[in-house]
Amino acid sequence: MNAEGLVEVVLPGKVEPEGLEIRHGAVPVAGPGQVVIRMEATGVSFAEQQMRRGRYYDQPAFPFVPGYDLVGTVLTTGEGVEPGLTGTRMAALVKVGGWASHVLVDAADVVEVPGEIDAAEAETLVVNGVTAWQMLHRKARVRAGQTIVVLGANGGVGSVLVQLAQAAGAKVIGTASARHHDALRERGVVPVDHHTEDVAARVRELAPGGVDAVFDHVGGRGITGSWRMLAPGGTLVSYGSASTRDDEGSKQWPVLKLLGRVWLWNALPNRRRAFFFNVWAGKALSAGRFRARLRADLTQVFAAFQRGDVTAQIAARLPLTRAADAMRLAESGTVAGKVVLTP
Repeated sequence: MNAEGLVEVVLPGKVEPEGLEIRHGAVPVAGPGQVVIRMEATGVSFAEQQMRRGRYYDQPAFPFVPGYDLVGTVLTTGEGVEPGLTGTRMAALVKVGGWASHVLVDAADVVEVPGEIDAAEAETLVVNGVTAWQMLHRKARVRAGQTIVVLGANGGVGSVLVQLAQAAGAKVIGTASARHHDALRERGVVPVDHHTEDVAARVRELAPGGVDAVFDHVGGRGITGSWRMLAPGGTLVSYGSASTRDDEGSKQWPVLKLLGRVWLWNALPNRRRAFFFNVWAGKALSAGRFRARLRADLTQVFAAFQRGDVTAQIAARLPLTRAADAMRLAESGTVAGKVVLTP
């Protein structure tokens, strides 16, 4: 019998960060095909910021436990699962449920973390790393010598995307607040201040013929500016609607508008193309193919970290019981990288 107890953070409704609740209970039991992971690191993604406002387009009904991804050690295995997995450090992409001391996951959804990688460092590379890798290599297919624009180059996904692009031999122009420009320059990124500069005009100065790819998490009206930055043959990858985080009304409508624009642009007779990237795309149609791709790509990201192509951008480490402080910090716009929660 496991003497450990479950600790989890519950999002009860549309609340300020201080409204998050700490709940205690029994550690879950692994059923057939499942494992219980003892969480070592989880994190605050932009998704949780949207979820607490009721703005994430397919979030579950309140109340629920947020937490998009986690890294931890397999504590127990269910029927049909290789018992040797017990004690192995794994990463999992779960969308919700990660903000807990123990998390029940389908064994088919876990990816082994190389033993020498710290849990918190690995955590910064799960949803952020897979998102960045798939957008860069599976959607935009960026190659050496190309020039790309990364909006929010100091953020969780943006910071990984910048490094993976540079490892591929691309030149990177990145938007960020002025406070982050020195750090971006040290990484070899050409910074643009989206608060004080006309981003599209500045990019045209830096790349008069347009750029080969733009990665846009902002959405909203500004998405047309991102489209106009592209050179012939260029690719726009839209992967969020951060600009609508604090809006009221339908949470689906901002995404539907982005999807509509993408469809329209691709239907026009031009040499540019656009994608709306969703890391979960394809799982409903072929779970096996989705899982194989996730495992392959996350393994590539961990390998890039081990080579030194990517560093872990940890903005702060806070205990799970301080999830409210972690959320406030992540939403402050003052940090670079990801805020990580630990047991």
